[in-house]
Amino acid sequence: MRFGGRGARGGQNPNDNTPKAKFKQLVPYLLEHKPALWTAMALSVFGAAISLAQPLVVGQVITAVQESKPMGGLVALLVAVILGSAITGGLMYYVLSKAGEGVVLSARQKLAKRLLRLPIHEYDLRRTGDLVSRVGSDTTLLRAVLTQGLVDAVGGVLIFVGSLIAMAIIDPVLLGLTLLMVVFAIISIVITARQVRSATTKAQQRVGDMAAAVERALSAVRTIRAARAEKRESDLIVTDAAEAYKQGVKIAKINSMITPIAGLAMNGAFIVVLGVGGYRVATGTTSVASLVMFILLMFQMIRPLGQAFGAYSSVQSGLGALARIQEILDLPLEESEQTKTASAKAVNDTAIEFANVSFGYAAPPATAENPLPESREVLQNVSFEIKRGSRVALVGPSGSGKSTVFSLIERFYEPSGGQILLDGQKVTDISREALRSQIGYVEQDAPVLAGSIRANLTIGSPDATDEQLTAVLAEVNLTEVLERDSRGLDAEVGENGIMLSGGERQRLAIARALLAAPPILLLDESTSALDGLNEQKMREAIDSVAKNRTLLVIAHRLSTVVDSDQIIVLENGQVVGVGTHSELVASTPLYKKLAKQQLLV
Repeated sequence: MRFGGRGARGGQNPNDNTPKAKFKQLVPYLLEHKPALWTAMALSVFGAAISLAQPLVVGQVITAVQESKPMGGLVALLVAVILGSAITGGLMYYVLSKAGEGVVLSARQKLAKRLLRLPIHEYDLRRTGDLVSRVGSDTTLLRAVLTQGLVDAVGGVLIFVGSLIAMAIIDPVLLGLTLLMVVFAIISIVITARQVRSATTKAQQRVGDMAAAVERALSAVRTIRAARAEKRESDLIVTDAAEAYKQGVKIAKINSMITPIAGLAMNGAFIVVLGVGGYRVATGTTSVASLVMFILLMFQMIRPLGQAFGAYSSVQSGLGALARIQEILDLPLEESEQTKTASAKAVNDTAIEFANVSFGYAAPPATAENPLPESREVLQNVSFEIKRGSRVALVGPSGSGKSTVFSLIERFYEPSGGQILLDGQKVTDISREALRSQIGYVEQDAPVLAGSIRANLTIGSPDATDEQLTAVLAEVNLTEVLERDSRGLDAEVGENGIMLSGGERQRLAIARALLAAPPILLLDESTSALDGLNEQKMREAIDSVAKNRTLLVIAHRLSTVVDSDQIIVLENGQVVGVGTHSELVASTPLYKKLAKQQLLV
């Protein structure tokens, strides 16, 4: 859980440098559904042919009425044409809607796979709720690209061209007047709709801000309640919701201009054609049947124009959302480099070695409050060796760099200077997957996922048997957790493990790491359970897991430290002492001070 400032919006200024996407980036999503697209296009062309036939059949009916000819067959044909058009349209809509859902699914799958494989520093710069919003809200907008006229435009082109040809044959003068109105509409709508893409991107950013604010508040709801800060936090969410509303209204305003323009063009053309055409009928230049056919063809021609305008607007909205999606998809994955060695191999008795390692966290995104943020150096020329099979404690004041050491060992970050070696090999020569298969990592916060005890234990060991799960729980003194609920391993732990105590969550996390049987275990000891019983159980658990493996503990209690084979003391990102408890008490003032305070820092 991260309580960040409200100025950082997804790592960028929402008022500037908004991400942009091009149509060619959308094409791969569409091509994944070629069969559906071809089917929809075929239906669109067939529907266009039926639509073009309808005015001609109507003209034949009018002529038959004027000449008092039998028209039973023509009426039956007209009914068949109308029904065929309706059925074809319904089928095409279903095919396109299904393909649209497929595009949304594809985008969500790509994002989901990407989000969990980004470099850790990307999560430091982005808000969790905003990332969630990209998977949920942004991907939904891609559906409209297919369902609102893009593919149907193929049939629309056929209708448009066919109508133009037929109208030119019937009355070229009326066609020229109609095209004047249409050209005016096209120019006006294109100018207006171009603003939709930018507005959509900004709107989705605001939705992401709102989702981030909700996630932030819900993840700390107990703290907020205890501090009586419900109104303040809800006001922040409401502010973000209002910003999203403003952008949504802006998009609605832009779109609301498109429909009237199209309507004016259509009605204007109709009035002109009706007036001029009526005059031409009165003067005998054209017939009533021809005028009716022309008017019907005019409406047929204008309808695909409306679809094209809708398609253009929906594509602009889709590209606005795609820009935010593509921003994440374009980020490099954590394991992007070519590794030289597939796995780690022991070449000496040193399990982990830091050789003059330096590291600083990247500067946070610029905000209005802090326009020129600076990076923060955490470690400076840190060197130490940890022997295989030893138990080592890492101690020091808060902010001295202890957790950063763990993050560097796991290669969540890369050092800015020096080298880290695992079993005598540079960690950069080992794939991250192989490296982490050698290391079990237990964070201080001990994240427990909503679900059962079994689900939490088997995250990294999906094939573990019930016997193995029960055994590893016993190893960390958690058998009593199984006995509290008749469901045993299938007992629910609640959101964030709320059904467990702090000490139990920590030991469950240790059990999860042990299940993979790593030769090296990194344990950031929890300070959340300091009562005598839990402290004793935690100490017994640590003693148990230290057997037959290398254990590196960030220690917060003196009882954890005194039995260590080696203690490394950090202060301000530097090693100020290495030795046993008795040696450091005599040689290192900082350690002596920490020991007197029982190391509770």
